[in-house]
Amino acid sequence: MDYSLSSALFMGWGGILETVITGILSYFGIIVLLRLSGKRTLSKWNSFDFVVTIAFGSILASALLSSGTALVQSLVAVAVLILLQFIITWTAVRSGAVQALIKSEPSLLLFKGEMIDSILKKQRVAEGEVLAAIRLSGHSSIGEVDAVILETDGSFSVIQKVDVENASAMKDVRDFKKHVAAFVRDPNSYSGSTAGHNSDN
Repeated sequence: MDYSLSSALFMGWGGILETVITGILSYFGIIVLLRLSGKRTLSKWNSFDFVVTIAFGSILASALLSSGTALVQSLVAVAVLILLQFIITWTAVRSGAVQALIKSEPSLLLFKGEMIDSILKKQRVAEGEVLAAIRLSGHSSIGEVDAVILETDGSFSVIQKVDVENASAMKDVRDFKKHVAAFVRDPNSYSGSTAGHNSDN
């Protein structure tokens, strides 16, 4: 069996260029698909971690098992992913527009003891999952918590007490201000479903 160490290490610049182009297109293609599929697809991963982790595994497998993939080509693929990761994160922390484009917003699932049905359906979250999150936080009743939030990584945050006058950590939660306004306007008749329906219009 013929074996060339030089070809195993480097198979020419054409393969390198193909790897760079394919890596860039694949990276952004997967990011778009994940954004379209919603937060629940990731389940405690953010989209960058998901893409890079899966891609690294694929690159390693190709480098070890495929005789048609040179070592230098695999290393270039890893370098492309790392560079893209750096560029995207560097840009995102400096540009609100870029951050909004690549990162989803946290979603309010429950507020003041009221499930927000429209958001539950939109985010594909079952009511039982919200109840389980409340139990795991040490509470036995939804009336004991003021808010449950679906975070951008698919995890749940359970907040026992929300100060509607100074909820600075909630400013990026979608429709939070609208639900607060509906609650403040008339606490006795507040309904998560009604406020959520109004916020969708």
